Order: sequence, then C-alpha cells, then structure tokens
Amino acid sequence: MSDDWKARFRELYDSAQERYRDGRTTTLTIFEADEVYFLATIGCSSRELFDFVEDSIKWDDVEYDQVEGVTELRRDHFVNTLGSESATTQLNPDTIPAKSGEVDGIAWLPRLIVKARAKLAGQLPPDLMYGCGGDRPFLRKHNSSLVDFLRVTLEAGDDDRAIIDYLKACSAKG
Repeated sequence: MSDDWKARFRELYDSAQERYRDGRTTTLTIFEADEVYFLATIGCSSRELFDFVEDSIKWDDVEYDQVEGVTELRRDHFVNTLGSESATTQLNPDTIPAKSGEVDGIAWLPRLIVKARAKLAGQLPPDLMYGCGGDRPFLRKHNSSLVDFLRVTLEAGDDDRAIIDYLKACSAKG
C-alpha cells in the first residue's frame, strides 16, 4: 500500500497551521475545496484535521506523529474494511458516556472507547473529537497514546474487556 498520502497530509497540516495563525480559524476558511476532497479520500473530515490544528496551536500538546498515526489507522480501516464508503449515520452525542463515567474505577474510559469506535467508523459528530484536550492527557496519564489506544480498539472490535485490560496494563507500567 502506498504511503504517498502522508506527504500531502503533512503539507496540508503545516499549511493549515499557518493559515490558522493568519486568521483563517474556521473549517470553512482554513481548507481549499481540493484539500477537503483529499481528506475525504483518506477518511478524514476537514473538521477532524481542523480540531488537531487548532489544539496544536492553542494547547501546544498535539504531536504530529500521533495525528498522522490516528489518520493512518482510520484511513487503512476506511479503505480496506469499509471500502472507502463514508458513514451514513453519526453517533448520537446524547448516547456518549459522561466524562465522569467509569469502568473498573477508571473515569473517562467508557467515553473514550465510544469515541474511538466512532472515529474508526467515521461516525463522530462534528462537535466531538477523538484526541481532544481531555483524551490526550488521559492517555498520557495511563502510559498510552492516541495511536496505540485506537489500534487496540480496532483490534478488539466489540470486546470492551480487551480495551479495558490493555489500559489497565499500561497504567501498571507507570
């Protein structure tokens, strides 16, 4: 499988950061039409990339390799499993576990599992981000990363316990 998309994605990410700093701070103004189309071909919405760009500038805790890794996992799943077909439904935000929701005494984890699955399926609503300013510190605290957690979620399928046990094992390493 070709990785040609990665060079274009990196260039777009860097350009979007410059544009954001120059005042193009909405999803409608930051990307050109051909860029939105390119993102769609790799299973990434303009909103998803915008959110990472905005957070990288506002919070300075977004690592590009994590953005690319998350996009690569989603892209590979989108192309190879979903046949490059976009989702026809979105996750209902009212069904997402609360930030305080717990499993095995770990708050935030039920919410993150739902968000990771929705990310892989391309069903995240625009106002919800996998890799948000809550997810990143949560995963760092538990000695994991956006990419590793998403990979485990993909491999686990519907098996919540596999994901929970993974995170608990990561936490024990710290």
